[in-house]
Amino acid sequence: MYKNVIGKKSQKVKNIVEMGMVKRFADSIGDSHPLFIDEEYGKKSRYKGNIAPPTFPRVFDYGEIEELHLPNVGLIHGEQTYHYKRPLLVGETIYCFTEVAEYYEKKASIGLLGFIVLKRYGEDEEGSTIFTENQTVIITEAVRKELVK
Repeated sequence: MYKNVIGKKSQKVKNIVEMGMVKRFADSIGDSHPLFIDEEYGKKSRYKGNIAPPTFPRVFDYGEIEELHLPNVGLIHGEQTYHYKRPLLVGETIYCFTEVAEYYEKKASIGLLGFIVLKRYGEDEEGSTIFTENQTVIITEAVRKELVK
């Protein structure tokens, strides 16, 4: 179903790791570690400033892949992992994009399921990768039938 979009990428989108957003995000996930929310603590840390929580890239804009049309409802969040080369520093600019890494199908008791694997990237201004995210989205047979109508 989505094999034609494997390897397709979005354009890079500029994002800022903004302190207010980091504080709100940390609060929303219930992680009040001072490295995320206390500016004085951050200045004294080995990073010389605050960093973002590990799952913070969830709020970034990764752009759109024109050929990839996923519905707004009916999808199942299968898996999501992050891999970091270093933490995200508050105040820095991150360029993010998405790539369709894989699509496969499996039979299940509820019907044929589609699995689309998205790989997301966050790079610094020099183009060096800071983090990658792998996300698996599961598409149920009912949703698949609606998509092909």
